[in-house]
Amino acid sequence: MSYPFFFTWTSQRDAAPVQLVGGEGAFFDTADRGRYLDLGSLIYQANAGHGHRRIIEAVRAQAERLCLSVPGAVYPEKTALAEALLRHAPEGFTKVLFTLGGSDANENALKIARLVTGRHKAISRYRSYHGATLGAVSLTGDWRRVSVEPAIPGVVHVLDLDERAGRTGSTDIPRVLELEGNVGAVFLESIVGGNGVLIPSTESMLAIREACDAHGALLVVDEVLSGFGRTGRFFGLEHFDGLVPDMITMGKALTAGYGTLGAVLVHERVARHFEERVLVTGLTHYAHPISIAAALEAIRVYEDEGLVARAAALGPVLREGLEQLRDAHECATGVRAIGLLGSLELTLDAEAMGRLKRALDDERVHLHVNARAHCAIVAPPLVIEESDLREGIARLGRALGRVL
Repeated sequence: MSYPFFFTWTSQRDAAPVQLVGGEGAFFDTADRGRYLDLGSLIYQANAGHGHRRIIEAVRAQAERLCLSVPGAVYPEKTALAEALLRHAPEGFTKVLFTLGGSDANENALKIARLVTGRHKAISRYRSYHGATLGAVSLTGDWRRVSVEPAIPGVVHVLDLDERAGRTGSTDIPRVLELEGNVGAVFLESIVGGNGVLIPSTESMLAIREACDAHGALLVVDEVLSGFGRTGRFFGLEHFDGLVPDMITMGKALTAGYGTLGAVLVHERVARHFEERVLVTGLTHYAHPISIAAALEAIRVYEDEGLVARAAALGPVLREGLEQLRDAHECATGVRAIGLLGSLELTLDAEAMGRLKRALDDERVHLHVNARAHCAIVAPPLVIEESDLREGIARLGRALGRVL
């Protein structure tokens, strides 16, 4: 069947549409295939699960109260959301720049870094994803950058967290900062998500912070995927005691998927630059009331329902389940997990990965199979019941058993 719109990250001929019609908790419903157990939080955004009535009602109420706005408007929910985000940030963060999603959060953080430092260079990891807009995909280290090159100039990639290069525990970024010069910012996912759940050491993250200070670069921590309870902390950066970046970017679960919104949290030492200088950026739908309402209620849900602590408590269940699959299947070779974010390394080739996707579809379970990173990534809604998490892991096991 032909559709009058594009499908992304695929050729149109090979697109596999999902006919979503609803959902509840850790399950979503399709018109053609029935109910699926969601072990991927859709595209990592549905942290509060499907059909959450509080968030739906908050959006409905906001639409009736105030549905249109302009970037320069002030209204209570906009202020409340900014204050809520700053409460969860490390000490010293004073301003929020709202965006339309995670990609343009990183895009705008890059612009801010250039405006503040006067430098156009940036450093990021090869094992990274920062978004699909041109600046964000230029920061990205994986295949999605290569597809649109030439990208913006000045981005330098390093091999941190690349096991094949032996860079699992140490960082090359301090040395690259020293050799490269004229670097305005370093962009890092706190926990690398879609490229395999790669977890840096506290020592390496603090070394990068120290090197940024020494060389006049800003440190930007990307929490688009890892934020809002995913790793068992509100932000993934909280796993690294003492780490205080200059900016924090976010999107996805900021609204739990119930609105389109991103944000850049800005430390006072950066924000003060714009007290008497123009912040040269803007968006027509800056802080749109509907998305602001979704995000504000989503944060209240995370807090009121204890979902961050729930992710931490279910983390060992996820890790144990993945380790059992590793031990039971010859094609599974390793496990990395933190909170409700886990990766099972696989030795399957591209064709076998395709068979795994089809087997998972037959099992009616959704998760993220990354053939390029050779892994299957599990990231369920934080509301998932332990029994459903165990059932989903069992379904993954059955699917693996059908591949070889």
